[in-house]
Amino acid sequence: MADTADTRTPAQIEADIKRRREVLAETLDEIGVRVHPKTIVGDAKAKAVAHVDHTMGRAYVQVNRMVSDVRAQFADEHGRLRMDRVVPVALVVVGVGGLIALSRRRGR
Repeated sequence: MADTADTRTPAQIEADIKRRREVLAETLDEIGVRVHPKTIVGDAKAKAVAHVDHTMGRAYVQVNRMVSDVRAQFADEHGRLRMDRVVPVALVVVGVGGLIALSRRRGR
């Protein structure tokens, strides 16, 4: 059989017990903080905000890409407007705006 005799003095044993109690008390305090309702709600809010930030970031990238695509349709490689594309679109916008104005006027 193995010799399991403890060679520590009673003072060393008491010091070990005291250290162990302090570690356990600290661990219990951490657990208490983690399971506190305010901590749980705060963590849930933080996760929701992170998810919204991620979603908004993806939406921003998508919108930015769409704006760049539209800009590429109406500008040449030097950044000058392509009048052959701008004029027809402007006419359509003015026409639709005029039709809306006329329909509102008739509705009165």
